[in-house]
Amino acid sequence: MESIFNFDLSILIKTIGYLGIFFVIFAESGLFFGFFLPGDSLLFTAGLLASQGYFSIIALILLTILGAIGGDQVGYLFGRKFGPKIFTKEDSFFFKKKYVHDAENFYQKYGKKTIILARFVPIVRTFVPILAGVGNMHYKTFVSYNIIGGVLWGLGIPLLGYFLGENVPNIDKYLLPIIILIVFLSILPTIFSLIKNKYSKNVLK
Repeated sequence: MESIFNFDLSILIKTIGYLGIFFVIFAESGLFFGFFLPGDSLLFTAGLLASQGYFSIIALILLTILGAIGGDQVGYLFGRKFGPKIFTKEDSFFFKKKYVHDAENFYQKYGKKTIILARFVPIVRTFVPILAGVGNMHYKTFVSYNIIGGVLWGLGIPLLGYFLGENVPNIDKYLLPIIILIVFLSILPTIFSLIKNKYSKNVLK
């Protein structure tokens, strides 16, 4: 498979195995430091590897769903207890206040559905459960939307990789452009939102 950023993603995934995949998904789904982890590309590639017999697709999906739901739960509880401090945290090499504000705008626009929709938007999906905790979203409501989002994402991305791996000959040769496309599609809502906000501000001037 093609190398990405000077390392082969497939080799990395084979090395970290089920436990590593679970941890990456858990961390990216709600741990404060996990926003930079490559959840979508990792799950797609893992699904592709499952089609080649390196993983059980059922085990992969179950671990992904559990990691996604569990990570969001931790993020929500973190937001309930420590969340307000995020808004006063200074920018650093890894953290930018913009990440929180982007997630906040996303949350304000889509309301409760954000918990589901944010699953498919990198960075935003890490901070949305934290913001839900900060905003004291009713816990049962959060859990319901969290489970739906976790199942849809945990099923969808690995199965996409698995399906293409099963039906497209030599799909591994096209891994890099496919991952770039997945990342582009996942940030498309954010791009549209930024363009819309900029247009709205220009109209109001």
